[in-house]
Amino acid sequence: MLIASIKENFKEIIQLLDQLSDLDFTYCHTELSNATIGEHTRHIIELYQVLIKNYSNGLINYDKRERNLAIQTSIIEAKKAIDNILSNINQPNKDLLLEQGAIQPLFTISTNYFRELLYNLEHSIHHQALIKVVILKNPKINISQDFGVAKSTIEFKTQCVQ
Repeated sequence: MLIASIKENFKEIIQLLDQLSDLDFTYCHTELSNATIGEHTRHIIELYQVLIKNYSNGLINYDKRERNLAIQTSIIEAKKAIDNILSNINQPNKDLLLEQGAIQPLFTISTNYFRELLYNLEHSIHHQALIKVVILKNPKINISQDFGVAKSTIEFKTQCVQ
C-alpha cells in the first residue's frame, strides 16, 4: 500500500512535468521565495535518492545529498531520476539509523525503511502543495484537485461530504 501510494504520487508529478515547458520548470516564482518548480522537484527526488542509495549501509542523512542541478533544470533528467527511484524503491522493511548534520553528525536516531518512505511521501506532498500555489495561476496546466493534499485531509473531506 505504501509503495503504491508513492508510485501514485510520482505519477501525479510526472503528469505535471509532462505539461511544463523548460521555462515553466525553471522560472523563479516570488510566491516560492524565488524558487522554481524544478528546485522543489529536485528536492523531492533527492530525499528519495538518499534513502535508496543508503538503504544497504543502513545510515540515512538527508542533509548530505548531491543537489544535482541537472534535475532542477531539465524535465528529462527529473523524469529519469523518478524512473530510477521507482525501479529501486521496492525493498523490504529494515531498521535504519537517521543522522542529522551536513558537516558532522549532530545526532542519530533509530528509524526504519518504511517509516522513511512515509516521511518522504509526506515531504513530497508538502512540496507539491507549494508547487500548486503557482500552478493554479496557469490555466493551461491541469492537475488533480488532490495534488499537494495529504491523504488524511482527503479522507477527512470525504467524511464531511457524507
